[in-house]
Amino acid sequence: MSDKRKPLLVVEDDPALQKQMRWAFDAYEVLTASDRESAIAQLRRFEPAVVTMDLGLPPKPDEPDVGFELLQETLSLSPDTKVIVITGQHDRSNALRAIALGAYDFCEKPFQPEMLTLVVERAFRLYELQEENRKLQAAAGVSGSGLITRDPEMQKVWRTVEKVAGTNATVMLLGESGTGKELLARGVHDNSPRKDRKFVAINCAAIPENLLESELFGYEKGAFTGAVKQTPGKIELASGGTLFLDEIGDLPMSLQAKLLRFLQERVIERIGGREELAVDVRIVCATHQDLKALAGEGRFREDLYYRLAEIVLRVPPLRERKGDASLLAHAFVRRFAAENKRSTLPLLPDAIDAIEAHPWPGNVRELENCAKRAVIMSEGSGLNAEDFGLQPAEATPDAFNLRQVRDEAEKSTVVRVLGRVNGNISKAAEMLGVSRPTLYDLMEKYGLRS
Repeated sequence: MSDKRKPLLVVEDDPALQKQMRWAFDAYEVLTASDRESAIAQLRRFEPAVVTMDLGLPPKPDEPDVGFELLQETLSLSPDTKVIVITGQHDRSNALRAIALGAYDFCEKPFQPEMLTLVVERAFRLYELQEENRKLQAAAGVSGSGLITRDPEMQKVWRTVEKVAGTNATVMLLGESGTGKELLARGVHDNSPRKDRKFVAINCAAIPENLLESELFGYEKGAFTGAVKQTPGKIELASGGTLFLDEIGDLPMSLQAKLLRFLQERVIERIGGREELAVDVRIVCATHQDLKALAGEGRFREDLYYRLAEIVLRVPPLRERKGDASLLAHAFVRRFAAENKRSTLPLLPDAIDAIEAHPWPGNVRELENCAKRAVIMSEGSGLNAEDFGLQPAEATPDAFNLRQVRDEAEKSTVVRVLGRVNGNISKAAEMLGVSRPTLYDLMEKYGLRS
């Protein structure tokens, strides 16, 4: 771009309207696109914070709903971008559908330039505030509800948690044991309108099958031997709040049918009872298993899976969260030192090297236990690898050379993109968001030109 003005992408196929919007938004660097392909190319190249998008783009034989498809693709490529959709007059149903898909706001044609400018300014301001907040959180490594991370994938998971928390959608958390799925489930609850009501958790794998039904649904007095009084189940106790079903993949088939009926009807019957009780509860579930594979093997009901999987979040294991192991280790040591009334215990360099080299098969839970043991058992003024029960690892200073890391990442990306487009330079430059001469320079730099 030739100036420092903020880029604003206008997706509109009418040249007259494009000209009008250029004039109305002269405070911004207005980028225009008249179809899906040019819009995606501009989005990749300039990464605008705000996009105005005409939902009435001319349909194609293979894309009858091109406006909505472009909206979804835009938000998939750039989830934080604020999209303002432009709809036809009195076309409120499509406007509401766009908002449900993640659009920031809408404006009807014919629009008043002053009103649309106000909406655009508000969108830029919101984007800037959120960006500033993300930078502050990234600097601290904290993303809310006690979640500590600097990993981009984990921060993306947290942003999705914040986005879906205000809805009643059922959330499924997939990930290895010890990755922090319950912490994220509490994040869903704490950021929802139900935050002042109960958060009730139950581990479906930790309770014997013959007791799990009564734990979930409750029972009436005399329903079975030992049932000396009426007892509500976890679902009933969570009414108005959130029920977290941990290790849902271990739920017995007999209870899967009963849980499915509850999710469909939102009523339960206690064991031994005949009265149906209406229960309003938000369901969040988690598992380390592949539920789709279990459904294919007949070990998990497919219809229940799709009821539970309205929003699916995959939580990365600690070994894939770059930098998080040492960040978490510092945080755990500070906490346990305070709890045990010990003075500050810094992590010595060999401890940090060992922590970053260890694969952490038990994930965050394993690291937390190691940190607790290290604080309790250490006799020195700092913690070394031995205190954590880890083998010393060799440091690799060359891995911290930013120029080398950047060059390797740049070369790898260029190679991957050239492969995807079968060597087509124009397509590769478009996908990478650079000009053709820049791409030629990169290929020359990394020896990729024949």
